[in-house]
Amino acid sequence: MHDRAAQEPTPRPPGPPDHRTTTTERGSFCLARCSCGWHGPARRARSQARTDAEQHHRTG
Repeated sequence: MHDRAAQEPTPRPPGPPDHRTTTTERGSFCLARCSCGWHGPARRARSQARTDAEQHHRTG
């Protein structure tokens, strides 16, 4: 007999997906990315890309 609990994935709790943001550089531009698939516009200022990520995290 097989243990079914070990074979089935654990269901995710209801609610918004996790938002883990990072900034990535491409040449002279920096952009914010999120684990949910969102990405911000390319910015020349890293601080602005971080602000985009913080705003996305707050608004989801």
